[in-house]
Order: sequence, then C-alpha cells, then structure tokens
Amino acid sequence: MLYLYLKSLHVIFIVCWFAGLFYIVRLFVYYAETKDMPEPKAEILKEQYTIMTNRLWNIITWPAAVLATIFGIWLLIEIPAWLSQPWMHVKLLFVVLLIAYHLKCHQFVMQINNRTMTKTSSFFRIWNEGATLILFSVVFLVILKSTFNWIFGVVGLVGLSILLMLGIRLYKKIRHSRN
Repeated sequence: MLYLYLKSLHVIFIVCWFAGLFYIVRLFVYYAETKDMPEPKAEILKEQYTIMTNRLWNIITWPAAVLATIFGIWLLIEIPAWLSQPWMHVKLLFVVLLIAYHLKCHQFVMQINNRTMTKTSSFFRIWNEGATLILFSVVFLVILKSTFNWIFGVVGLVGLSILLMLGIRLYKKIRHSRN
C-alpha cells in the first residue's frame, strides 16, 4: 500500500513540477517581449512578470521539484530491483537532464531578477520544447518499460515539434503582417 501512496505523490509532484516549468518559460517569453515595447508599459510589465516569475518559481516549481525527487528516491528505496533494469537507467538519465533544465531555468529567473535577461522570445519558445521532450521520453519509458520502444514516441514528438515550430513561424509572420 505504501508503494501506491508514494507513486501517487511522485506523479502529483511531477505534474506540478512540469506545470511550473512550462509556465515559467511562458513568463520568460512575455518578459523577453517587453524589449520591443515603449516605456512606461515595458517597465510596468517587467515588474509584474518579475513578481509572477518569483512566485511561480519559489512557491510551486522548486517545492514540486524537491518533493518529486524525494518521492522518486523513496520509490527506488522501496523497489531497488528497478535499478537493475535498463529502462530505469535511461529514465534516470532523463531525470538528470530535467534537473539540468530546471537549474538553467533558475539562471534565467535570476537574470530576470537582476534585469540582465538577454535571450529572445523566440529562443524561449524553442527552449520550452526541451521540457516537452523530456516529459514524453520519461512517460514512454515508464509506461512501456523498454529502452527501445520509447524512441518511437520521441521520434513522433520530434516530428510534432517540427510542425509546432513551423506553426510558430507562420503565426509570427501573420502577427507581424497585421501590425
């Protein structure tokens, strides 16, 4: 019974962590777009986005990351046999990538706080796909429990990502042609 509670809590905090990561990058996009705005509008929005970024990052995203990690480690302590399975090795590699992604997002949060953010909104739209790729990879690994079959899901996601990027470019052209 403990396993089911741990698994539930791990999944809940993973969902919260990814929700925070997806939304924080959206805030990075909005913050980056203030570069092209006139004052005082740009300064007002920068201040609001800074507040929103810090609240999301410190109240939701960091705690969810820590709790997801704690419950994930606890699950591995409860079922150490998973550590001998190849799919788990690949999953843990993606967890390391997710933590690196999270820490890089933390640097971007600090840049917003220090008013030193230089990346563009286009960069952050592409950056957001990193978390999506990690999420899809891990879900396919956990569900399929195969180090090979998850590749088909990720290849499909890469194809979808290419379509999304083309859609973003089309949207950007349409948006700029209206202005």
